[in-house]
Amino acid sequence: MAESKPQPGGTQSSAERGGGNGGDSLEPYGARPAEPVVAGRARRGMFGVAGTGDTSGYGGLRLPAYVPPAAERPYGGWFDEFVDDFLAALDENGIPRDAIQQITVDRGEITFYVRREHLVGVCRTLRDDGALRFEFCSSVSGVDFGEDVPQRLHSTYHLTSMTYRRRIRLEVCVDVDDPHVPSIVDVYPAADWQEREAWDMFGIIYDGHPGLTRILMPDDWEGHPQRKDYPLGGIPVEYKGTEVPPPDQRRAYS
Repeated sequence: MAESKPQPGGTQSSAERGGGNGGDSLEPYGARPAEPVVAGRARRGMFGVAGTGDTSGYGGLRLPAYVPPAAERPYGGWFDEFVDDFLAALDENGIPRDAIQQITVDRGEITFYVRREHLVGVCRTLRDDGALRFEFCSSVSGVDFGEDVPQRLHSTYHLTSMTYRRRIRLEVCVDVDDPHVPSIVDVYPAADWQEREAWDMFGIIYDGHPGLTRILMPDDWEGHPQRKDYPLGGIPVEYKGTEVPPPDQRRAYS
C-alpha cells in the first residue's frame, strides 16, 4: 500500500511518521554506526589527557616492548619453501646455519635474527642466489627496546624480491655499550642514507660505511634523539609568572 501523503502541520519525515510496511518506525538506511573497539588498555586524549587537546602534558608514558617468540615449522604459506632454499643457499656460500639466531612469524611476516658478523654475507646471498633474488633493500631502521632489555638496540632491514614478489625482515641485535653493525652499503647502495639516519637517531655504528655522519641533526649535536635514554628536555616556557617544565619532568594526568 502506498505511503499516505503528509498533511499540513503534520510530521514531514517518513522516518518520524513510521514505516509504510506496517512497522512502528523505520531504521536508518545504510551502514550502522561502528561498534566501539574493546581494548585491554586504553587512554583518552593526547598523552592520556581527558577533555583537552593539550599537547604539553607529561612525556614519560611507557609501555612494555613486545617481541614475538621463535616460530616452529610449519611456518605457513611460502615461508617453509623459502626457508629451505635460504638455508641451502647459506650452505653453498659457506655461511653457517647458526648465523640465523632465530626465526619469527608474526602478523603474516617472517623475520630472521642474524648474527652481526654474518650480516653482509647473508645479505649478499639473499640478493644473488637465483632462488631468492632479494634485489632491493627498502628500509634500514633502528629500534630501542628500552633499558630493561638485553641487546636493546636492533638494526632492522626490510628486503624485497621483485622477482618473486616477496618481503622479509632481518634484524641484528646489539648492546648499547657495543653498538657496532657491519654496513651493507656494498650490497645495497640504497642503504647509505638510511644507515646514517639510524646512526643519527639511535647511535648504531655501521662499520665500513663510506661516510657515517649525521643526516637529520646538526653535526655538533650531542646524543641520539630516538633512544629511550635520551632526555626529552625542551625549552622552559614562562607563562603568567610560572614556568612550564620540560616534558619528562611534568606530572602524569592519568
